[in-house]
Parts: sequence; structure tokens; C-alpha cells
Amino acid sequence: MSRIAVIAGQGALAAAVIAELDQPLVYALEGFAPEGVDATDFRLERLMPFLDHLTDQGVGQVIFAGAIRRPRLDPKLFDPRTVQLVPRIMMAMQSGDDAALRAVLDVFEENDLKICSVSEIAPALIADSGVLTGQPTDADQSDAERGAAILAVTGPLDVGQGVVVAQGQCLAIETLPGTEAMLAFAARHADLRPNRNGARGVFYKAPKPGQDRRIDLPTLGPDSVTQAAAAGLAGIVWEAGGVILLDRAETIRRAEAAGMFLWARPASEL
Repeated sequence: MSRIAVIAGQGALAAAVIAELDQPLVYALEGFAPEGVDATDFRLERLMPFLDHLTDQGVGQVIFAGAIRRPRLDPKLFDPRTVQLVPRIMMAMQSGDDAALRAVLDVFEENDLKICSVSEIAPALIADSGVLTGQPTDADQSDAERGAAILAVTGPLDVGQGVVVAQGQCLAIETLPGTEAMLAFAARHADLRPNRNGARGVFYKAPKPGQDRRIDLPTLGPDSVTQAAAAGLAGIVWEAGGVILLDRAETIRRAEAAGMFLWARPASEL
């Protein structure tokens, strides 16, 4: 049986995935290794020698886990084979980071390395549909529907995977700074709700339409609850089967302590 390699990105996901596997090989782009994870560094400028190394180690499957930002490339470090990929990747980058990452994944697969999704390798991290705690009101359900509609439009533009909606109004959209920045913005502007005594609003999260779900799935966890509670929101809603839920027990505990609901909304309702 072939070995599994984890490409560890920043955040808590890599450690959670590694814990689900039996002695995987762990690597990280230089400068992007997550805290507390023992990973061997590699550089994108030497991608082809890195893929040769994976093959030599008997690796047949690769899983990307965690956030990976676009690295700053050093032209002096490219090897002759990797430099031939630059025009192809640069062309993909013109369509956004998602397209660039897919181009890199294509190179992995062309070298007989299967890209696996979190749902394949660690299905316990993907929440099935249902309300995990609390109970969304009719107004909350309406706000979740509005959030899904907003992301259906912004997602194809490679903007983000999260939105805050209160009383039908969009208070914040996730952009490059990430979820924490979005929720902090929503907290600062909570008084913009049309009715201050009305529905408090929801944080809705989902993959981008057409997203390659083997990589960069949205992730929620205990810190998401803490940040959403600080924004005064009633709960968190996400697309069931399309979002990674880290440390489920602690996430539910924090939601219950904050009086918030957690709802994995079936994709059929989107």
C-alpha cells in the first residue's frame, strides 16, 4: 500500500488530519509550517525534485491540510525542470489563487500522486447535516438562506467562503484577511442592524461554487464560536458536507456557553 503525505498549512487543521492517519509523512512550504507540527520544509521553486522525493519515499497519496499563502519566489532557486512550469502556473494565477493551486495539483497528479480530500482521509472532521446545539429561529433560517445566496454570487469571483447576515442585510463578507477579520468587522458595526431588538444575525460558511473540494475546504472550530459570539451573532450555519469542523466537542461547548446555535444546513436547501 502506498504511503500518505500531508502538505501541512497554517492553522489547526493539519494537526487534526495527522492525528487521523497512521504515521504519515509531513511536509510544509518553507515559512508556512503550522505551530506544533513537525514537518519537513520544501520550496515551490524546486517542486519537481520534491515530487521525485515523494515517489522515492513510496508516497502515492497526498492531502493538503491548512492555509497556504502564495509564497515569494526566488528566481535563483529554480531547478531546470520546475522552471518549465512557471509559464503554466503564471497563466493560471491570472484567474486567481484557486486556479493557480489547481495547476499545481495537476502537476502532482501528472506525477502519479493522487490528491485526497479531507472527507476521504478523515471523514469524522466533516459534519453531517443537522443542528448540533441550540435552535435557529425562522429569522435565523431566513438569514442563512440570504447568506447562501450571497456566497453563490461572490464565490465564483474567488472572494471568500464566509458572510455575516442580520435581518436580511449583509454586514460583512470574508475577503483575503480571513474569517477573524470579517467577524471583528461585524462586531464593530453590529449597530447597523435595521432593528436593534430584532434577529441578531448569523455567520454563514460554505465552499465556493465549483470549488475543488479536495483542497481549501472552509474550516470552523472553537475560535470561530468565540469570534462569532463577540460579534453578537445568534449562531453559525454552514453547508453540510462541505465544511471541516475542528474539535467538535469544544466547539459545541463554547456555543452552548454563549447561547448560540450550530447548524449544518443540508446542501439541498441551498
